Amino acid sequence: MNSPQGIALALRNLVKVYGNLVAVSDLSLDIPSGAFYGFVGPNGAGKTTTLTMATGLLHPDQGTAHVHGVDVWNDPIQARRLLGVMPDGMRLLDKLSGADLLTHVAMLRGLDRITARNRTNELLEALDLTEAATKLVGDYSAGMTKKIALGTALIHGPSVIVLDEPFEAVDPVSAANIKTILNGFVSGGGTVILSSHVMDTVQSLCSHVAVINHGQVIAAGTTDEVAAGSTLEDRFTELVGGRRNNEGLSWFAN
Repeated sequence: MNSPQGIALALRNLVKVYGNLVAVSDLSLDIPSGAFYGFVGPNGAGKTTTLTMATGLLHPDQGTAHVHGVDVWNDPIQARRLLGVMPDGMRLLDKLSGADLLTHVAMLRGLDRITARNRTNELLEALDLTEAATKLVGDYSAGMTKKIALGTALIHGPSVIVLDEPFEAVDPVSAANIKTILNGFVSGGGTVILSSHVMDTVQSLCSHVAVINHGQVIAAGTTDEVAAGSTLEDRFTELVGGRRNNEGLSWFAN
């Protein structure tokens, strides 16, 4: 199939089963081009499994994923040109410096050395990593590692970027810089898919959102539509349940 016109990422009937656990259950979703799309759900809901299947990192047991009409599994080379991916806990070549890592990734993506170096310098400045350019990635802090991983997802100029918890362990100033970069990417016609547990961040950044639970989409649309007149956090809790009172913890209060 081809993605419908105006759809950046089309997921159809995705299924992933691990033994007796159904991680993703017949999940279908269309993510429009030019959207800043939030992908949220409780722990174990199937978010990461869905996104890794959607981006070609994990083979589904059933179903398809198309990025701008390109089949992620039948045409992986073309699909990867269109995609920039930053998985949570992404492993990097940490014996390289930050600058060398970005340049290496850019050249693996087919950029010539001069273009790769120019883009590396631009990204290091945008991510506030210029002073750490020659430092080994293995010596980076958690926040710096998150930022250089984002750089590897951006450097080849994809049209769709998929980010799993991009603001985790990132200081407020760096987070603001990253948000500016991502908003600029969307303003230029790109599509951002953001997985996060921080509902305030999703509500403030994202034009659209999907809520996933038990491996299925239970709500999707514009952020205002999904929030339904409430905060996204309250609406999320209403949709997935799980809020508990403190009965039985009388010893906890003085």
